[in-house]
Amino acid sequence: MSYNYSTYVASLQSLLVATDTNGAANLNAMLPNIIDYAEQRIFRELDLLTTLTSLTSTMSTTNRNLAVPAGAIVVQSVNVITPALTAPDNGTRNPLRRTSVERINFAWPVASSTNTVGQSIPTDYAIQNNNASFGSTASNYTLLVAPPPDQQYVCEFVCTVRPTPLSATNTATFLTTYLPDLFLAASMVFASGYQRDFGQQSSDPMMAVSWESQYQLLKASANTEEMRKKAQGPEWQAFSAAPEADAPR
Repeated sequence: MSYNYSTYVASLQSLLVATDTNGAANLNAMLPNIIDYAEQRIFRELDLLTTLTSLTSTMSTTNRNLAVPAGAIVVQSVNVITPALTAPDNGTRNPLRRTSVERINFAWPVASSTNTVGQSIPTDYAIQNNNASFGSTASNYTLLVAPPPDQQYVCEFVCTVRPTPLSATNTATFLTTYLPDLFLAASMVFASGYQRDFGQQSSDPMMAVSWESQYQLLKASANTEEMRKKAQGPEWQAFSAAPEADAPR
């Protein structure tokens, strides 16, 4: 069954035997941490299609540096859109080839230049850290391109992001709708460890350890389905591997 915020909280209360006033209050205080643990773990461990999106940014003429859009976690590919200042769906996508920072520095060692010789549509890119002060409202990474752009091209980033977390105001998510069993198991790993004392979860009681085992089993099955979505089954098909048929007698 799928969950919404209310039914998810009710399930946690029942499984943790926290339906009394004090138990419910303690659970509500810890609930944001439980949700964050479950969501972050699943998003990091499963390469879910639902986290893949595209973000855009605009290059500066003659400048090889471009901030990766805020919110991008893993950049999978980058496209330069032509002609200049054109939205991705209104222009032509020119895929960039990913390479190393060292090669970019070798190919174009000057970050910005007024020299127009050698400038054109970029063909290569690399990613490096942009600043030491990380935050959710600013980009933390820089795209390095070579050669530097000769015009203000829009750059499309195909990347993973973190979806809006489950909360009282965001009452349903992809995880609660399509992977409710896995989300609940991940939540219970943290919640039971917190309730029973994290220092004891490897000995007695075994509640958190049991939920961890369930989580691993459910994650494996969720990963199989996700690979089928992306046609990563046998021979790149959207099917699971079939058992070998018995030879006819």
